[in-house]
Amino acid sequence: MANHIQHLFIINRAGSLIYSWEARIETPEVEKTYEWPIDVHLEEVDQKAVVVFGEKEGVKLRYYVKSVNGEAVTGTRLQQGAQQVNVLEFLQEEDNYPVTVRFAAPTVSTNEKIILSSMFHSLFTIAVQLSPCPKSSGVEVLETTQFKLFCLQSRTGVKFVVITSAASNIAADSLLSKMYELYTDFALKNPFYSIDMPIRAQKFDEAIKILLEKAEKSNGAVTF
Repeated sequence: MANHIQHLFIINRAGSLIYSWEARIETPEVEKTYEWPIDVHLEEVDQKAVVVFGEKEGVKLRYYVKSVNGEAVTGTRLQQGAQQVNVLEFLQEEDNYPVTVRFAAPTVSTNEKIILSSMFHSLFTIAVQLSPCPKSSGVEVLETTQFKLFCLQSRTGVKFVVITSAASNIAADSLLSKMYELYTDFALKNPFYSIDMPIRAQKFDEAIKILLEKAEKSNGAVTF
């Protein structure tokens, strides 16, 4: 079964991430053998050798170098015999070619999720202020060639965000409404939970997991 639901975020009134879920999808990898010069442009981003220009043949932007000639790359460091070298410098040397490079798709770190949540909160606020309509509901749907983003803001200002694949036809409104119900039942009604704080409750985790499994099977039309 395809995993159309990729990420789930709950963002508090101040723009802080208080809950996140990520689909466990096998990270796609691409291996290619290059002659000099390599036809993708790589730069160091977040301590990794990342593709920033020239995506082609399955190697996409933001993919990072995972190994070279079968040797694992740690950050930007490549083991060559008894010493480590910078993989970017290694790939700039004509004498090292031909080379076989394995690329892996990017993953989102915890820090990146926190930053993205804060950015979306700011974007949402700007959208509300710039809207010509009074009492604007802000950003509800955002579609790109890579993904779809759906957002529901509760009356108290908590945002529920679901990110799906671009090909997904999931009924996001139904899914978001059910997420809000679970948040109310397992967080707000929990006497040990403080509003706007991170949600750490096993029963909430289990309920979210069951919800997402049913949503995948029913295209998000959650009626239970």
